[in-house]
Amino acid sequence: MTGLIVVGVDGSASATAAVEWAALDAARAGAALRVVHVSEPWAAAFPLAGTGLSEDVRTRYCQDVLDAAVGRARECAPEVEVTGAVVTGAVVERLRDEAERADEVVIGNRGAGGFAELLLGSVGLGLAGHAPGPVVVVRAPARTVRGTVVVGFDGSEHSEAALGHAFAQARLRGARLRVVHGWRAPVIPSHTFDYASLLEDSFQEEVRTARQRLEPWREKYADVEVAESAVLTHPVPLLTEESRDADLVVVGARGLGGFGSAVLGSVSHGVLHHAHCPVAVVRPRP
Repeated sequence: MTGLIVVGVDGSASATAAVEWAALDAARAGAALRVVHVSEPWAAAFPLAGTGLSEDVRTRYCQDVLDAAVGRARECAPEVEVTGAVVTGAVVERLRDEAERADEVVIGNRGAGGFAELLLGSVGLGLAGHAPGPVVVVRAPARTVRGTVVVGFDGSEHSEAALGHAFAQARLRGARLRVVHGWRAPVIPSHTFDYASLLEDSFQEEVRTARQRLEPWREKYADVEVAESAVLTHPVPLLTEESRDADLVVVGARGLGGFGSAVLGSVSHGVLHHAHCPVAVVRPRP
């Protein structure tokens, strides 16, 4: 643990929500907060009213965005040490660099509008697939506190990392933790055997394995109230529904490599798109 949380900002409403979320999370964790605005080099040449943005205008805009975000963070959590920086480069790459020395990175789920919104909406997918630690994607506006953290858990290495983060978040918040195991049945020709019986046996074996891997975490976080549920259904709609009454949904990133959303597993990708509350995507640290 580095004792540092990083939040990426771009002046959008969801970025403001991300700043508020990150500031409160830093206060709970006793961490410092670093607010980062990434200025992309191509923005200087982007046509505005028939001309390119001058260096002075771009610099002033970036600083204004940063100053507003830093000010909002300090309003939300006066006790937190807040610093800010404007950095230049590609958004995902620079925020990934920031993630190397942070406990988590927090971003909004959408950008400032228009083409920027389309572009920055992909930042969450790209960053969640590449960052070495938790990436929290926040929606605007902020919601009423529900006192519940939800985690999707299937016993895999990535979901184990997600489980650890979810327990830690539940403890910091004084919240209950719902451990959700959704299992999608494999597609198998069923004309030669009792498919229903095989399906039930396979599901119960999955549940037993997941519960065995859950037990050490329950012992480590004995002060956290835990509820478990296991449902034979696709995890994405299950976690999406659970997110309606949650403050945070935590999932593991289970990608194979490459760039953008291709690096994410289908569950984390789907939950990022459809959840009704902030989502933390967690990769095991190297």
